[in-house]
Amino acid sequence: MGMFRDRIAAIKPLFFLLCLLPLAHLVWDTLHDALGTDPVAQLEHRSGDWALRLLLATLAITPLRRVTGWHKAIRFRRMLGLFAFFYATVHLTIYAAIDLGGFWSQLLGEIAKRPYITLGFSAWLLLIPLAITSTQGMMRRLGRRWQRLHRLVYIAALLGVLHFLWLVKADHREPVIYLGVLLGLMLWRVPWRTLGRTLASGKSGQLPVRT
Repeated sequence: MGMFRDRIAAIKPLFFLLCLLPLAHLVWDTLHDALGTDPVAQLEHRSGDWALRLLLATLAITPLRRVTGWHKAIRFRRMLGLFAFFYATVHLTIYAAIDLGGFWSQLLGEIAKRPYITLGFSAWLLLIPLAITSTQGMMRRLGRRWQRLHRLVYIAALLGVLHFLWLVKADHREPVIYLGVLLGLMLWRVPWRTLGRTLASGKSGQLPVRT
């Protein structure tokens, strides 16, 4: 058991560095002028992409545990969630500081005027309390309320995907893929067996027996 914990402890720094690779790639391409004809759009798109990917990866941990039986995967969920928030913050900062030229007061006007920005900003706001309360200490303090609070991640993920879907004006294939993945992850969480037994018992006029 101790050996397995040591392995997890050894993997975590590598996993941390792996999550930093997209940022390193962005910095490298920026320094080497490799972002194409619209570098700001590339920075926004790629940082937003990684925020969504890591958020969906966070939601994929539970199905992964059930399919593979590898319950230790839960130890990487917090890191994935925090990096999703980090890349979402990078995405927002690039938009406000570079695209809007640092006029932060203009950001509020853009949020009110453009629905897709409203959705994206709302998703980011929902991630803030999740990031703040991601520690073991906050889990103990909040108790059952912690789990209820962290269900906001489902809404944040949906708002993030809709933000991307609404933003794209021509080729919707990429955001649709994200939407499909999110719907699949949410459908996985539906207790189909329990629901089936409940419906069956309703038809027969009997309540399901718990064992």
